[in-house]
Amino acid sequence: MTEQTTLTVHGERELAARTAMLFGETTREFFCAANDLHTWARPEARKAMVRRLRPRAAEGVVVRKLYTPAVLAEEEQRSHLFDVAEAGGQVRVRAASLPHETIIIDRRIMILAGRNGSRGREFTITTAPALVGGVYALMCATWDAGTPLTDYLRRDGESEGLDADSLTVLQALAAGLTDAAGARRVGMSVRTYRRRVAELMTTLEADSRFQAGVNASRRGLTGS
Repeated sequence: MTEQTTLTVHGERELAARTAMLFGETTREFFCAANDLHTWARPEARKAMVRRLRPRAAEGVVVRKLYTPAVLAEEEQRSHLFDVAEAGGQVRVRAASLPHETIIIDRRIMILAGRNGSRGREFTITTAPALVGGVYALMCATWDAGTPLTDYLRRDGESEGLDADSLTVLQALAAGLTDAAGARRVGMSVRTYRRRVAELMTTLEADSRFQAGVNASRRGLTGS
C-alpha cells in the first residue's frame, strides 16, 4: 500500500487476500484489539499465527492483543490466548467495551473492523498518518486500562468463589502431589481433599487431575 491510501473490503477472505503480506512485513509492533477472536482470526489460521509469532517476538517485534471478557467464554479461544502469551505475545483483557476493533501494524497501517452486511463484515484499511496516529493513541490508552491475562483470570477465579484452600489445592495439583501429600499441605482430610479436587476439575473444565493442574497454571491461579 502507498502513502495515504484508504480502501474498504468486505468479508474475511477479501481482507486476508489484501493484507496477507502485511503481517509478514511487521518490523516493530503488531497491535490488535477486538471483542473476541471471531473478529479477525479464522480458526484454521490461529495455529499458524502462533508459529509465526514465536520467532518474530524473539527478534524483538512487540505483539499486543487486547480483548473484552467475551473472548474467555469459549475454551478454544482461551487456549489460543495462552498459546499467544507463551509464544511471546502480550495479552490483556478490558472489562469495558473497546472504542474500536482494529489492527495497527508498525504505527503506519491500520485495519478497522466495521459493520456486518450482505457482503460480509466491512473492513477499512488505511495508511493515512493522521488516522493511524489518532486511533493508535486511543488504543494505547485503552491498553493501559486493561489487565494482563493471568491477572484477570486470577481475579476472575477468586470472584467465582475460589477461596484460599481452593487455590492451595490447585497449587498441589500443579505440583503433581499425591492426594495424601496434597491433603497434608492444605490441612484437610484425604476424603475432603479429593472432593475439592473433583469440584475444581468441574470449575476448570478439566477431564483429569493433570489437566486441572495445567489449566490452573495457565490461568495464573497457582502463582506460577
